[in-house]
Amino acid sequence: MTNNVQKAVIYCRVSNKTQTTRGDGLGSQETRCREYAKYKSYEVEAVFTDDVSGSLIKRPGMQAMLKHLSRHRKNPRIAIIDDISRLARGLDAHLQLRSAIAKAGATLESPSIEFGEDSDSVLVENLLASVSQHQRQKNSEQTLNRMKSRLKNGYWVFQAPVGYRYQKTTGQGKILVRDEPIASIAKEALEGYASGRFQLQVEVKRFLESFPEYPKDRKGKVHPQRVMNLLTRVLYAGYVESEDWDVSLRPGRHEGLISLETFKAIQDRLKSTAKAPARKDLSADFPLRGFVTCGECGHTLTACWSKGRTAHHPYYMCFQKGCSSYRKSIRRDVIEGEFERFLLSLKPSQELFNAALSMFKDLWNYRLEFQKTHNKSLALEISKTERKIEQLLDRIVNAESNAVISAYEKRIGQLQLEQQVMKEKISQCGRHVRGYDETFRTAMDFLANPHELWASGRMEDRHAVLKLTFADRLAYVRGEGFRTPKTTLPFKALAGFSRGENKMARPEGFEPPTP
Repeated sequence: MTNNVQKAVIYCRVSNKTQTTRGDGLGSQETRCREYAKYKSYEVEAVFTDDVSGSLIKRPGMQAMLKHLSRHRKNPRIAIIDDISRLARGLDAHLQLRSAIAKAGATLESPSIEFGEDSDSVLVENLLASVSQHQRQKNSEQTLNRMKSRLKNGYWVFQAPVGYRYQKTTGQGKILVRDEPIASIAKEALEGYASGRFQLQVEVKRFLESFPEYPKDRKGKVHPQRVMNLLTRVLYAGYVESEDWDVSLRPGRHEGLISLETFKAIQDRLKSTAKAPARKDLSADFPLRGFVTCGECGHTLTACWSKGRTAHHPYYMCFQKGCSSYRKSIRRDVIEGEFERFLLSLKPSQELFNAALSMFKDLWNYRLEFQKTHNKSLALEISKTERKIEQLLDRIVNAESNAVISAYEKRIGQLQLEQQVMKEKISQCGRHVRGYDETFRTAMDFLANPHELWASGRMEDRHAVLKLTFADRLAYVRGEGFRTPKTTLPFKALAGFSRGENKMARPEGFEPPTP
C-alpha cells in the first residue's frame, strides 16, 4: 500500500539572504506546501530552497530539485510551490523553468493556482507570471527612485565605504557615521597624501597596512585599487554625487573625514606628473638608502649585508663605475651615527624655540583676523565661477560634437568643485577654530626635536623626517662625512634666528609704518 503513495518535493524561495535571517518566509512557504501535500495524500521526500532573485534561472536549490526529479523520471514526482511568484518573477524565466520541470517528468502543483494544459489554464498561468514580473519591475523602479531621491537629499545609499558604517537615526533612517579607529587611520592617510607626507600611492598603501585594524585581503595586503578608491571618493570630504544617476556634487548628511579643499589637493596631486615608483628594496635595515648620494660622483648610495668570518655586517657603498669610491664600503653605524648627530644639532635652544613660537603665534593671530574679511573676496569668486558655468551651459546647448559637449561637462564639473571649496571656506570663516596650541602641537614638537621622531624606528616616521627636514638628498663623502645639507624652510628659519640673520616681518611689511 505504501508503494502506491505519490511522492512529492517542495520548492521554496525568498529574494535574498536577509529574508532568511530576519523573517520566516521559507518556513511559512514550506508549512503551506506540506498542508497541501497532506490534503492531497502526497509523501514529501525532499525540500529545496533558494535565497536569490526570482528573475534568475540558475539557482542552486532549483538545479538540485531538477536533478532529483530527473533521477526519478520513471516514477514521476509532484513539485509543489506555494505561489507562482515563488517559481519565478519573470515570464521568460517562468516558461523556461516550467519546461525544465516537465522535461524532468514532474508535475507542477500549488495551493494557490491549478495548473492545466488547456488554453484557458495556460493563459491564466502566463497572465499571473506576467503580473509577477510587473510587480518585480515596479518594486525595482520604486526602490531605485527612492534611492535617487535620498541621494539627492545628501544621504549615501550604497555600501558603506571603508571608515564608515551605517547607523539608524531617528527621523533620518540609516546614515553614515565614522567607524573608529578605521576612520582616523583613513583621515591620516588622506591628509598625509594631500600634504606630501606620502609622495606615492604605494606609501599610502604601506601606511594603511601597518595598522592591524585596517581591512585587508586574504594575503594581509591593501589592494592598490582600494587605495585609489580612498583617494578619489569625494564622500570622504562630506559630499555625495553620482554621475550614473545624474546627481551633481552636493553636501552630504554625514560627517566628512577631510575638508573639500584637502580632497581637491589630493585630486590635483593625482593628476600631476607621475613620480618614479618607490623602490621595493627599502627596508628598516637601511633607512637612508635612496636618500644619501655619493659626495664624489653624485650617484645614490646602495646598501647591503656583507658576510664576514663569524657574522654579517651592514654597509653603504657606491657602485658607480669610474668613481674613486667605487665598491668602497662605509659602515652603517658610521654614516647613520653621523646622520643622527646632525639631527640632534638641529634642535634649537629652548630660548630660541620660545621666541620663534611667539613669533609664529603672532602671525597665526594675524591670519585669523585676515580670515574674517577673506569671505568677501571668496563670495566674488563664487559669482564669477557661477557666470562661467552658465556660459559653458549655453555653449553646450549650441554644441553639436559629442567630444566638445563632454569637454564642456568636464570643465563644469571642475568649476562646481572649485565653487563648493570656496563655499566651504566661507562657511568656516565664522566657525570656532581650534586654538594655536591644539593645531600646531605636533608640528612644533617635531621642530623642537626632529630626532625624537626618527628614534621611533617606524619606517613611516623616518621617511617623514627625511621629507620634512631636508630640501634635497644628502651628499656623503667617505672618510669626511656629510656635506652641508639643504634643510627645509622651518629649520632654515630657526638657524637664521640663532645667527641673528632673520627677523619676523610685521603684517604691514618690512618698512616702518608711516605716521
